[in-house]
Amino acid sequence: MKDRIWFGRTSEKVIRLFIAIILLIFAGRSFNARAQTETNLYWFNGIDGSNPVFGLVQGHDGNFYGVTVGGATQDVCSGHCGTIFKISSNGSLTNLYWFSGSDGTSPSWLVQGSDGNFYGTAAYGGTNACNCGTVFRISPSGSLTTLYTFNGPPNDGAVPWAGLVQGSDGNLYGTTTAGGTNGCNCGTVFQISPGGNYTSLHSFGPDGQRPIAALVQGSDGNFYGTTQRGGRGGGGIAFRISPSGSFTNLHSFGSADGNQLVNALTQGTDGNFYGTAPNGGATGFGTVFRISPSGSFTNLHSFSGSDGYGPNSVLVQGSDGNFYGTTVGGGTNPCECGIVFRISPSGSLTTVYTFSGSDGAGPNGLVQGSDGSFYGNTYGDGNGSVFKLSVPLNPPANQISVAQVLGNDLAVSVPSVAGETYQLQFITDPACGIWSNIPGVSVTNCLGALLTLTNFGGALQPQGFYRFAITP
Repeated sequence: MKDRIWFGRTSEKVIRLFIAIILLIFAGRSFNARAQTETNLYWFNGIDGSNPVFGLVQGHDGNFYGVTVGGATQDVCSGHCGTIFKISSNGSLTNLYWFSGSDGTSPSWLVQGSDGNFYGTAAYGGTNACNCGTVFRISPSGSLTTLYTFNGPPNDGAVPWAGLVQGSDGNLYGTTTAGGTNGCNCGTVFQISPGGNYTSLHSFGPDGQRPIAALVQGSDGNFYGTTQRGGRGGGGIAFRISPSGSFTNLHSFGSADGNQLVNALTQGTDGNFYGTAPNGGATGFGTVFRISPSGSFTNLHSFSGSDGYGPNSVLVQGSDGNFYGTTVGGGTNPCECGIVFRISPSGSLTTVYTFSGSDGAGPNGLVQGSDGSFYGNTYGDGNGSVFKLSVPLNPPANQISVAQVLGNDLAVSVPSVAGETYQLQFITDPACGIWSNIPGVSVTNCLGALLTLTNFGGALQPQGFYRFAITP
């Protein structure tokens, strides 16, 4: 069993001061931080795919699955139909599928469904003359089924550039950047079942145009998304839509707070949504923002160039509670090849890694793997690559970050390590006696995340000390 992390509880009168002192002690504690390491796992050569402009998803089998919008063996596409691939954490790549045109071209971000299959969209192609795109299902072994082919305006959507999200009801939800019934060819929101039963939920118009990013389902059951254009400021909107299609405009973007939104939102553990705008802000180089489910907006950071420009990927909340993302360009290297950045929920930004060209350019689409490392693609360096970035957690894993008294209860949060079990223990005097496990306050964390354990004390809870026992 590893070293314990412990803190104390005395009487209700001095609890807040005592916890503050303990947290300061933890802040000065020495931890073994891993060195930051970037590894190029695979370089595409064109035939096996090119331009992996969307991110990866880690499957249940531990491998990562992704797409390229270019590359094909089919003459009908002139080599630009796109592929679906699988890659292991050590860089072993398998091409699962080459698109041919009638089944779609330019595939987007994949999502693994509850049935174990992957679902996605292709922005163009299909069997209809409009070349409006498709929705597909593909098994982990590479068997593809076209679920729906878009018909285009005036009655249907077109160009489903964004990926899908599976809702809690089992259906898949997505957007098209064009089409719709409003006559402006402004895009739609749709629902489709895993079997291909399709429903259009909303057609955009004066309330926004070109939803080019994927949706995310919030903890309230609604879906949240953005548009690239439209709204009062012309720079796009953030919106909420229910599974039945009830639509609310939450915020209209302009040049000051960012514009031309192309990335999906991410709901943080605090319940707010975090996102990026590739343009706008104080210098025009893009922003990071926070927006509440009710629409309260905060601009967290405006990029300046040396810290990157054009944030171009969905933010991912790491197991340390911070958000990680990429920019298409900028940084301190002369090539301005882009960076990986970390930003706290309050807006403190740190450059984690700067690309130099030889290691790739134009990074995008981070995902944190079960091993704690981040995986992503680059597409500004020839045909593109897949990379792995190992980053020391900030704050270090297994360091208590939050201790909170909630009435008679005690809630503790700790950035955890994948695969470890966290057991809250209690003792009245740490100088003597045996630590006791608190029943029901144990969590095994398989992915790495910010864990919160609560001791429900009740009215007669005794004063004493608490610690975590961590295994293995």
